[in-house]
Amino acid sequence: MKPPPPHHVPAPASALAHSLDPELNFRGEPAPWGPPSIVVDAVEDRASQLAALRAGLFEHPAQISPKFFYDAQGCALYSAICELQEYYPTRTEAAIFDRYRGAIARRLPRGAQWVDLGCGDGAKSWPWLEPVGARRWLGVDISPQWLRISLDAGTGRFPDVEFVGVATDFTKPLRLQRVLRRSPAPAVFFYPGSSIGNFTPAEALVLLRSVREHLGADGRLLIGVDGVKERHVLEAAYDDALGVTAAFNLNVLRVVNRELGADFDPRRFAHRAVFNPHAGRIEMHLVSREAQTVRIGHDERHFDDGEAVVTEYSYKYTAQSFSALLRDAGFGALQHWSDDREWFHVFVAAPA
Repeated sequence: MKPPPPHHVPAPASALAHSLDPELNFRGEPAPWGPPSIVVDAVEDRASQLAALRAGLFEHPAQISPKFFYDAQGCALYSAICELQEYYPTRTEAAIFDRYRGAIARRLPRGAQWVDLGCGDGAKSWPWLEPVGARRWLGVDISPQWLRISLDAGTGRFPDVEFVGVATDFTKPLRLQRVLRRSPAPAVFFYPGSSIGNFTPAEALVLLRSVREHLGADGRLLIGVDGVKERHVLEAAYDDALGVTAAFNLNVLRVVNRELGADFDPRRFAHRAVFNPHAGRIEMHLVSREAQTVRIGHDERHFDDGEAVVTEYSYKYTAQSFSALLRDAGFGALQHWSDDREWFHVFVAAPA
């Protein structure tokens, strides 16, 4: 799981480009480099998103993209998940950053462009900007709504830092060179939260290679990765005793009902989270409690008793396996930090 956008289905790119006019959305004294700006690039429009959602439900196994978790109810439930005793990733990564921030910052270029991948509200970036002397913050997110929030918050907090946002979909190739070339400073790509785990290893390799292509000789990647650990710890993190994660998973059926005019009954499905040791991933499913037929728009989809809908994969890595992935992507000179139990890993990677 990863931090949610405030709206799970973005508006068409043409509408976003108009609505995100910085003169309309930001206030205050203009900075020397002008007001904060947002570039809209490769954002999937609503019709395409809904077509992909519908197609996934008719696959075998059926699939729902995790991006549909985050309506208002899903966002509230995700926030509650992050406070659960069982859900260790958020607080473990934060503890590593707090403990080793100085050592990590010394391995990053000073005065860099700080590129926050999947920035959300930007809050994870703010403790880093002063230690690394960042002069420019580039937020990258699929949600322009989050970018508005983060740019507004950042400009108020760091008046000497230039703020720019790029709305794009990580499933598309990264195309940030044009924006990065506006500054001669090297780039630090920041990708916390183990969001890389929501990609298959093959997809993760493509993304990491794309990041590598943006770094030149002096840039760096700072990334957080969830580690492999005992099955019971992993499964409890995604299937807590209070049932908050179950409610979060089941809520996506209500989203599907609204978006596609479907009639899923969440009471007829059960949440399941299992660790697949062969694939090295947690799998979240919604399992049909009985044989049933669901209307999806004008069509019907039959589910057998026990048939699963896949809602999320979350891949886990050892320090060694992720180091190998980074090297395959063209990185070298790796530095690694972890907690005492080695439950979570933080890497700084330089271009090889």
